[in-house]
Amino acid sequence: MSEALFLGVDGGGTKTALCLVTPDGRVAAHRIAGSVYYAGQSVDLVADVLTPAVAALCADAGVTPASVTHAFFALPGYGESSTDRPLLDAAPLRVLGHDRYSCDNDMVAGWAGSLGALDGINVISGTGSMTYGERQGRRVRVGGWGALFGDEGSAHWIAVRGLNAFSRMSDGRLPPGPLLEVLLEHLRLPSDLDLVDVVLLRWRSDRARVAGLCRQVVEAADAGDEVAAAILDEAAHELALLVSRTRAQLGFTVDDAVRVSWSGGTFAADRIREGFSRALLAQHPNDDLREPLLPPVIGAALYAARLAGRPLDTPAFSRLTAATRTLPTASSTA
Repeated sequence: MSEALFLGVDGGGTKTALCLVTPDGRVAAHRIAGSVYYAGQSVDLVADVLTPAVAALCADAGVTPASVTHAFFALPGYGESSTDRPLLDAAPLRVLGHDRYSCDNDMVAGWAGSLGALDGINVISGTGSMTYGERQGRRVRVGGWGALFGDEGSAHWIAVRGLNAFSRMSDGRLPPGPLLEVLLEHLRLPSDLDLVDVVLLRWRSDRARVAGLCRQVVEAADAGDEVAAAILDEAAHELALLVSRTRAQLGFTVDDAVRVSWSGGTFAADRIREGFSRALLAQHPNDDLREPLLPPVIGAALYAARLAGRPLDTPAFSRLTAATRTLPTASSTA
């Protein structure tokens, strides 16, 4: 093996990002593949998606999977089923052909990328939502209970409330606002009730497609829709609450200056990002809110290097930070 290579895999609800990083902070290759979110399907989906994706990624860099020094697979749903965990742990062996890898939830990649793997808290809001934080080796997760009864503040959570508001505006339970026209135009609905046909029958309530409608809720709020704006304000407060409870479980005091960052496509909306910042700082004014340093997929590669006992030094980290801000992520719904 002529040069060390660290493989980062960031699985998301709608797609998967992959990259190879060298010890001096170069991105040797990066790719986007299909989602490895296997809920309702076989765990075999993980290896079925990643085997050709990793092979193609390595080919882009002129190497083979056998050349990977260490890999970190950040997988959605990891740790949420005791039955599935051994199967997920075993899946990369089929992908790589060796056991120089580790697996964990995709929240770890978001944290490692956004904060450079420093102690602090990362809040994720993409298709789903949760927080992950570390402090002196202690690890805490809050949220991420899924679309049916959790994922507060996520793109899916926002979109579902937007669809509910549309229905209530349509039949007179709420005053009509810009949200009506925004969704009618976006979905090209012949009539309001065709929303049922599109979302429930054609889409079959597909989680990723529904989450994509978060954009329209943001658009309506920006157009002056008070109901849509209230939904986004509630989402921001829910995300701040996730951070607040993570702080407490990590043992931070109210007055501590905690590093906090974010990842996930929902935060691309200024209104949500700014609302979250206001809500969090109202509770914890000393917190150190930081723009994400690196995308989650690079965070996964950083974590792989750390697990291999070869963390990137400061010059290499700086080189990565300068070069990778535009890389796509796996959780860019919104």
